[in-house]
Amino acid sequence: MRIADLFQETYDAVTVNKVRSGLTMLGIVIGIGSVIALLAMGQGAKNSIESSIQSIGSNLLMVRPGAMRAGGGVSSGRGSAQTLTMDDVEAIRGQATAVRAVAPEISGRYQVTAAGTNTNVSVYGVTEEYQSVKSLTVESGSFVSAQNEKGRSKVAVLGSATRDDLFGEGNDPVGSKIKINRIEFKVIGVMAAKGGSGFGSADEAIYVPLATAQQYLSSSRYLSMINVEAASAEAMDLAESELTDILLAAHDITDPTLADFMVMSQADIVETASSVTDTFVTLLAAIAAISLLVGGIGIMNMMLTTVTERTREIGLRKAIGARREDIVRQFLMESLLLTFVGGAIGIVVGWLIAQAAIRFASIQASVSLSAVVMAVGVSVGIGVIFGYYPAQRAAKLRPIEALRYE
Repeated sequence: MRIADLFQETYDAVTVNKVRSGLTMLGIVIGIGSVIALLAMGQGAKNSIESSIQSIGSNLLMVRPGAMRAGGGVSSGRGSAQTLTMDDVEAIRGQATAVRAVAPEISGRYQVTAAGTNTNVSVYGVTEEYQSVKSLTVESGSFVSAQNEKGRSKVAVLGSATRDDLFGEGNDPVGSKIKINRIEFKVIGVMAAKGGSGFGSADEAIYVPLATAQQYLSSSRYLSMINVEAASAEAMDLAESELTDILLAAHDITDPTLADFMVMSQADIVETASSVTDTFVTLLAAIAAISLLVGGIGIMNMMLTTVTERTREIGLRKAIGARREDIVRQFLMESLLLTFVGGAIGIVVGWLIAQAAIRFASIQASVSLSAVVMAVGVSVGIGVIFGYYPAQRAAKLRPIEALRYE
């Protein structure tokens, strides 16, 4: 059979019943579209998380309180353990050689009111070094100074999103008053937007002097975290080793597996976040792939029905000299055409869903070439796998029995 004849007969067979062919392809369209869209949104979320983590500072190490188990497990979550103090900060400043700056912090969520509005926001008690360590930029006013820290001044610096919530977008609140946990603070600055949202976002935060936060808000001498900027990217490993040794000695701990603190780098956080994101996306893609399986079964069902309807045609072809492989090729081509067209439409549908998520839901999404290639491969695979049995069944029909079929 000539290739041109094969394609023509395949096209005619598929289009003879357009509604049935369209419904058969629908499962493939939905499956491929879902997988493409979910992978795009998952990749977009992963890229956004990595970008947000990288933007929090350069060559950053974070020391968190928490009792460590053997093997690296953590028995106390962030905020539940109280093991870090300013004595640890001074020890790091005095002994670490691979460290450029140290910025302790305490944090908590409080109700904040201003000018008849209110919001619940994360409040960070910080020192002057925090701005450079976390790569923050002041949009207006000034950041917390050493003088503010020394005098326990009731001053506050607002993140851009918090400013918008309390005073309206674009307004300059420097000099205005706000109340944090019913205690009045004076706004001395607003930070430039960094992007990102949710817990931990620099835009959705308020910064006050560390000593002020300890006295008026937390009433505790313990720190939530110690942020450390390594001298260079090459000094990250040395700085992490020095931090561990210094804090073990400061806490009188001889066995590192019993450490009551954790030292984490940006790379550790990115790896953990990426692992969680990848697992979540894989789970969603696996759920979406169920519709691909259903679509494949639909194609097999249609092809089996087609074999039954065209039994006399198959018998006639074999009677006039059609070979078994010609029959197999014919039905496989029909199955492949259905899945390939359905897959192509599914890719377009998935891309449109991803673009809609970006535009209307502000969800980050990125359609990758690998996802498209995988979708095409899956489409072809479904066509071959679910079309093979009906094709073989058609090829095995005996010409005489096929011609007698009513």
